[in-house]
Amino acid sequence: MFYILLFVFSCILLLWMGKWVVDALISVAHFLQWREFVVAFFVMAFASCIPNFFVDISSAFRGIPQLAFGDVIGGNVVDLTIAVGLAALISGGITTNSRVVQSSLIFTFIVAVLPLLLIWDGKLGRADGLVLISFFFIYIYWLFSKKERFCKVYKEKNIKKGRIFFIKDLIKMTIGVIVLLFAAQGIIKSSIVFSGTFNISLPLVGILIVGLGNALPEVYFAFISSKKDQGWLILGDIMGAVIIPATLILGIVALIAPIEISSFSISTFAVARFFMIISALLFFFFLRTGKKVSRREGLILLFLYISFLICEILFK
Repeated sequence: MFYILLFVFSCILLLWMGKWVVDALISVAHFLQWREFVVAFFVMAFASCIPNFFVDISSAFRGIPQLAFGDVIGGNVVDLTIAVGLAALISGGITTNSRVVQSSLIFTFIVAVLPLLLIWDGKLGRADGLVLISFFFIYIYWLFSKKERFCKVYKEKNIKKGRIFFIKDLIKMTIGVIVLLFAAQGIIKSSIVFSGTFNISLPLVGILIVGLGNALPEVYFAFISSKKDQGWLILGDIMGAVIIPATLILGIVALIAPIEISSFSISTFAVARFFMIISALLFFFFLRTGKKVSRREGLILLFLYISFLICEILFK
């Protein structure tokens, strides 16, 4: 009964805080005169990666960095399929004509597949970790090297331009993000208990529940943002949620404990690797060609995630 109540309460918190965070992010972007893309990248994406950071770093110190590698790859598959797919279905399509987003799209694709290339020899060593971390700072430098890449002139007048309102929005946003993270963890915890009750294997729980649960803030944030027609927020959050774990977090893990995977071509990560590459390719292709992820393409991404689940279940 406790975990049923925890699950329901966590879902209510998600519904309540999602809109709150989106509104606060938009106000902060207006005050700073930053693009919503940049604000979502540095605030929402960074915040949603906090649980991944602690889990992955802990796994490195415990001598099981392979867990971190699986978490990053699996989480990125969820972000590039479910989050983008649902947002495209609800909003009628995610559109972007921004050169900043298009350039970031290229970087996102490279970063998504880079860990797979570096570990092709069966090991992600400390030198590889430095490469990943360097890619993160290269992107940050590129983004802020020219003012037009992160600044935006808002035509509409924002009545909340005072510093007091900005501080209130910042506090509101921070509280909302923290609550979202706790709500996601509450859903994960209760779901794991339910799985034990219904005798579902732990690997299957990791694939169906924990992997999805870790990306739940991004998925729900994309859902709320799409209802407000905020494609900039969606893309900033998704790209940040892909770039940060695959470069900064995974790079730190590799520095602490090099990741070794024997028999790379037939390892347990084979299915996740395959769908990671396909997800990144489709995401890149959809936004690069038509500069839009349409509803039909959103359905394709959702179908891809369903296929990923089926293949993982059969593989296990």
